[in-house]
Amino acid sequence: MLAFLSCLASVCCLSTAVLVPITITSDWTGRFQGDLNFLITEEVVGWEVKINFSAPITLIDRLSMTHRLFQEWMGDVISHSPDNTHFTLVNKQHNGILHKGDTLHIQMFADGTKYDLNEVLEKSILFYEAQRSGKLPSTNRIPWRGDSALGDKGNNGEDLTGGWYDAGDHVKFNFPMAFSVTSLAWGLLEFKDAYVDAGQLDYMYDCLQWPLEYLMKCHVAPHEYYVQVGDGGQDHAYWGRPENMTMARPAYKIDEQHPGSDVAAETAAAFAASYLVFKTRNDTFAAKLLEHATQLFDFAEAFPGKYSDSVSAASAYYRSDAIEDEMCWGGIWMFLATKDPHYFQVAESNYISGAAWGQEFLNHMKPFIVKVLLYKVTKKDIYKTDLEATFTDWMPGGTIPYTPNGLAFRSQWGSNRYSANMALIAIMASLQGVHTQAYQKWAESQINFMLGDAGRSFVVGFGTNPPTQPHHRSSSCPMYPAPCSSFNMQRDGPNPHVLYGALVGGPNQNGQYTDKRSDYVSNEVACDYNAGFQSAVAGIKALYMRGDLP
Repeated sequence: MLAFLSCLASVCCLSTAVLVPITITSDWTGRFQGDLNFLITEEVVGWEVKINFSAPITLIDRLSMTHRLFQEWMGDVISHSPDNTHFTLVNKQHNGILHKGDTLHIQMFADGTKYDLNEVLEKSILFYEAQRSGKLPSTNRIPWRGDSALGDKGNNGEDLTGGWYDAGDHVKFNFPMAFSVTSLAWGLLEFKDAYVDAGQLDYMYDCLQWPLEYLMKCHVAPHEYYVQVGDGGQDHAYWGRPENMTMARPAYKIDEQHPGSDVAAETAAAFAASYLVFKTRNDTFAAKLLEHATQLFDFAEAFPGKYSDSVSAASAYYRSDAIEDEMCWGGIWMFLATKDPHYFQVAESNYISGAAWGQEFLNHMKPFIVKVLLYKVTKKDIYKTDLEATFTDWMPGGTIPYTPNGLAFRSQWGSNRYSANMALIAIMASLQGVHTQAYQKWAESQINFMLGDAGRSFVVGFGTNPPTQPHHRSSSCPMYPAPCSSFNMQRDGPNPHVLYGALVGGPNQNGQYTDKRSDYVSNEVACDYNAGFQSAVAGIKALYMRGDLP
């Protein structure tokens, strides 16, 4: 940090502004503690300090994030530049009066990340809270959300309340939901220190437990699993609050006569990864997760088949092309959770070799993420070679085009999502020694693009010029009892409620983006969009904390 960071600050309260340098009192790799000391030469009633850094920094507290010392005690930050190099601080009520001969001492703690990643993690978790279905807890932090879909039931009256609404709509699709849980759990497993430091660990556990409880409800028998609640056609014809839904919400399941190895193995992966997350926090809950994981993966093995062949209601939205990638993905997570070699054999026997298209919950991308875990376990060259071949395509100079302002552009619909997921995989591969510095810096460049390097933020409620019109029914509706209809989708202007933390779809290949609610390709939000993104953000923060990113 000391090698590249300098700071000058001026205090505006005297006849002549006083300019002083920062004194670094402690320097950890990627983090520092600094002091500013101004000698007061006349009577002062109220002061303002302008701080100018030579590189972007994020102001933080004394390591624990239980309170922000700099902002809450020394003074209030009333403005900062978009690139986090210039800050303006004003006095608190208790320390605004200074006398001649006094020293105004300001102590700060900061890290070297360009954007406030603590804020990004906090707001991404809030996005998942805004997606909650069912009876909301007393701790609900989203004031414009209430209880919804309390009548969700299985064909025999099973309680299917809870879970996350998939995107801007109100269907609960377990296929992407389970993948989102696994991606988030993986990030928590690898980067727990980032969540601790950000003061978000308890919120993150709560974030994961909400969909896990629902997914276990859906698994009503060893070989019987509800995979969707709500009809996509009827749901998409309704623009309104989930609290006011009156349409039928049918439930769809897989069983021995209607198999779905892909979604069963996908959910088994979510349970197995989450078992590893919760086993040191809540062993009873973790044991339930592992029991469901084992039964579901056994079901996936015993009755092979694509779930979208069995559940036609899902095929128009989240169709599956094959089962091998989920069997590999679920198998490796089951092995990591149990150390049973059978699961590892299943994973390797279903491995799809070669460079991968990318990374998401659908089949054409998921083979890539498995390469990291298999290489972590085996260190076999085949997995490393396939990782390298994929990133050769994705890195600058490869076959993947880039927008003019720096986003690796895989596909139009959810362009940010693809690059965010690949950023996570790049970080995970770097932890295994695969092109460590190059992959980490590339991952950071893609995440920073979404946070502001594009000239704007693509995260609702964060940074410079963030999206204000995400394609999201709940946040587009005014506060109840005001009516909400398709008019609210078409109207111009910001959503009445800020959907904090939601990553919108993103720009087109030319880098163009319009913040318009009706443009669902660019402005849709979804649980799986935020999953890889949030875990990548946690990874970048952790790398700075550990001194791995300069």
